[in-house]
Amino acid sequence: MCLLVGGFGTIFSISSIPTWYTSLHKPFFNPPNWIFGPVWTILYVLIGISFYLIWKKGIKSIKVRSAINLFVIQLGLNAIWTPVFFGMHNPPWAFVIILLMIYFSVLTIISFKKINKLAAYLLYPYLIWIIFAAALNFSIWLLNK
Repeated sequence: MCLLVGGFGTIFSISSIPTWYTSLHKPFFNPPNWIFGPVWTILYVLIGISFYLIWKKGIKSIKVRSAINLFVIQLGLNAIWTPVFFGMHNPPWAFVIILLMIYFSVLTIISFKKINKLAAYLLYPYLIWIIFAAALNFSIWLLNK
C-alpha cells in the first residue's frame, strides 16, 4: 500500500521534475534530484513494515483501529502532496498539506508507540524526512513568489 502511494506520486513528479521543478529557485540545502527516489523508497518500506506491525495486532482493538486510522490519514495526505506540489505547481497549498502530514505523523507515532515501540521507531526517519521536505517546500515557495 505504501509503495503504491509512492508510485502514484511518481505519475505527477516524473514530468514536472525536468521542466517546472528544474526552473524553480531552490535553497542551498536542496539535495540533488536523484536522492529523492531512493530515500522515498526506503521510507515507504519502513512505514509499510511499521503499519504491518500494528495491523497484525488485530483490528478488533479500538487502540489498533484508532492507530490505523491516523496512519491512513497521514498516508492520504502524503498521497495528495505530490499532485498538489508537482501536478498543480502549488507550493503554498503543498506546504499546508505537509504541515498536516507532520501533525498526523506525530499522532501516528504516539499511537503506534502505545501498541508496538518498534513500529513507532520505524516512523522516525519518515518524520525527519517530511520535516526536511516541509522546510524545502516552504523555501521553494518563498524563493519563487
